[in-house]
Amino acid sequence: MSTPDISNQFSLDVNSLTALKRQVRGSSPQALKAAAQQFEALFLQQVLKSMRDATPHDGVFDSEQSRMYESLLDQQLAQVLATKGGGTGLASMIEKQLAQQNQDPVPLGPLPLTPAAGRSFPLSAAPAAMPLAPRSSAAPADGAPNPAQAFVNRVWPYAFEASRTTGIPPHFMVAQAALESGWGKSEPRFADGRPSYNLFGIKAGRGWRGATTEAATTEYVAGVAQKQVQRFRAYGSYAEAFRDYAHLLASNPRYVGVVGSRDAASFARSLQRAGYASDPMYAAKLTRIIGGSTLRGGMVG
Repeated sequence: MSTPDISNQFSLDVNSLTALKRQVRGSSPQALKAAAQQFEALFLQQVLKSMRDATPHDGVFDSEQSRMYESLLDQQLAQVLATKGGGTGLASMIEKQLAQQNQDPVPLGPLPLTPAAGRSFPLSAAPAAMPLAPRSSAAPADGAPNPAQAFVNRVWPYAFEASRTTGIPPHFMVAQAALESGWGKSEPRFADGRPSYNLFGIKAGRGWRGATTEAATTEYVAGVAQKQVQRFRAYGSYAEAFRDYAHLLASNPRYVGVVGSRDAASFARSLQRAGYASDPMYAAKLTRIIGGSTLRGGMVG
């Protein structure tokens, strides 16, 4: 029995999908390969959908009809990408998993998919339709992310959620968290070593009713760097820290020029003008991190 090339099928061809199910139940190598490619195509459709969802839809030509045609185009494009040039490598791994189960009927349902070696897809903790975290080209040869990339992967889901509140791109906020905390290495800690999860250097003013901790920090007075001990807010998780950061920007009139900013340089300058930090080079440092290889390389969305 011949197995059709899915790149030549229309992405919503119900008859071809039904035929594919019958052939997979027969466990033929050709059918397993086609099924694996179909699963990869579905994965790529989700990636493309997340990219569309992260793009503002406020153009003159934006409409329900244009979004429908974009969806159809993305589905067909995913079919082609999954079959041409070996795809992303995901299909070959799924094919091996299906082959290991070929003594039993193989259901066309969710599989315990594992990302291809050397690829960083932090999807397990991500909300639905979330853009993938950027992958740095500076990762070690063994595929393990470098410390900066590990930090990005850890906080990316929370930055994406905060983006929904502030309208600020997730990688802008991740860059600021990296600048304030030294890529997660110098966040304020309690005396016993416990983390405060305060990645944004938000101080605990008189109106703060939550937990606090004290830590040494560098403040600039008349342009001169001085070491000071300040009291910082403490949180129960990184998710809580990002929520408080988003609330601070959205509720404080000082940051009206920051919320909704989509340009890296404008975002950084607006934060500095609003007095977020005393470092006179704060905007330049933040802009450099946003445009750096860790956040720029492999950016999706």
